[in-house]
Amino acid sequence: MQKKLLLTIVIGILFTSIVGTLAHFTYDWSDENFLVGLFTPVNESTWEHMKLLFFPMLFYGILAYPRLAQEYPCIAYAYPWGILAGAFAIPVIFYTYSGILGRTYTPIDILIFYISVILAFAIVYLISSRCQELPPQSGKSAFLPWLLVFLLAIAFLAFTVYPPSLGIFQVG
Repeated sequence: MQKKLLLTIVIGILFTSIVGTLAHFTYDWSDENFLVGLFTPVNESTWEHMKLLFFPMLFYGILAYPRLAQEYPCIAYAYPWGILAGAFAIPVIFYTYSGILGRTYTPIDILIFYISVILAFAIVYLISSRCQELPPQSGKSAFLPWLLVFLLAIAFLAFTVYPPSLGIFQVG
């Protein structure tokens, strides 16, 4: 039974990694198409790079949910927490390492994305596979995590067009 979940997670890691990597270049490839820019990075800011994980993982989760929902009822609860953890791991790890070292290194920046993808899907796997061990109410209400995912999606769309004057939204 866990084999199905594990296979779906591994495919999700590969899918999100490949689509996220390609998404890094999609805005330029599209001749800076506005709609493409809503879902892919429009610049090199940390905020925009969070989209590399967020949208591909969200899309994959929508596709994977029907396949897993029956056997893993906590998947609806686990998936948004994985998305949120993975997306926010990007700036946390980036600012931690660059703050410690005093500069950034492109290979490390790229590695942060892949580490965040693996972390995100590990959370989905752990919560989903341990659903039976959780108290009865745990994993049943996915409203709050999905609300947070929805709000983050709206923030991505809004802040792509109107980025605040905060460091996470700045290039460089």
